[in-house]
Amino acid sequence: MMIHHMKKPLLILMLVAMFCTAIGGSALAQNKNNDKGNSHWKGSIDVATAVTMIVKGLKLNIDNIRFIKEPKASDYYTKVKDTAPYAGDFIIAQFNGLELPKDINPTAKVTREQFAKWLYGALSHKGEYAWIDIYYQVADEKQVTEGYMDSIQKLLIAKIATLDGKKKFYPKGSMTQATAAVMINRTLKFIADSKPITPAPEVPENPILTDVKVTSDKVTDDVTKVTVSAMAPHPGYGLEITGIQFAKGEAVIQYRVVLPDPNKMFAQVVTELKAVTYIPAGYKAVLGEAQPTVPFPG
Repeated sequence: MMIHHMKKPLLILMLVAMFCTAIGGSALAQNKNNDKGNSHWKGSIDVATAVTMIVKGLKLNIDNIRFIKEPKASDYYTKVKDTAPYAGDFIIAQFNGLELPKDINPTAKVTREQFAKWLYGALSHKGEYAWIDIYYQVADEKQVTEGYMDSIQKLLIAKIATLDGKKKFYPKGSMTQATAAVMINRTLKFIADSKPITPAPEVPENPILTDVKVTSDKVTDDVTKVTVSAMAPHPGYGLEITGIQFAKGEAVIQYRVVLPDPNKMFAQVVTELKAVTYIPAGYKAVLGEAQPTVPFPG
């Protein structure tokens, strides 16, 4: 009888053990699956993924550009294949401020400073924004590649990027998909909350000189005399030839105005100014753009 009464508790214990094992195995499998997903989300991303995330995330495009022929990734990059699924994103990146190197490797891992530079480049292409005059102290600043710190600082100011408790940015550390996604979302919020600066329309200045032209006269079979002439408001102004650029059979003549002596008075009489130079006979003299004016040498 005693043996009969002991079998039921033993059976119950065995059933409980089997149930716990089944639950434990199921939970373990689920944790492994979750860890696998989190590992993918937290893992480092390559260049192609980073570029695609920025292009898609910020909705960059080239709709306003008209091409003579269909653009190809190989037109701009040496290691991006035209048949790659991300080739179109690289073309869009080319025209939206990311400034990717020509020899960029799409399968290479992306550092945090690289991603910051590309993201800020895309943001800047969206519009010109006002930035407060502040500089964040970055503990590992010496590890930042030259030319990358401005992008990092701007993203810190916009609260798109952050430093850790030790004030470190880890510029050479790998960029993860999770962090990239957060930064892109913060960029979208910054764009939505910030109004780009509208540049004031340029008011054309009244030119000091009028009727500016260039004439040529043969001096010898090898030399041509070139004269730049213009009309000035009065004889106090001067005219100088500042340089000549030779290209494709043309000699482009650059010139500038010399302002009057401020200590003298001049009668307001329209006056012709002239400046002379000489070029090889085989070149055609062409008038270039006016250079900035200079004060009277005194």
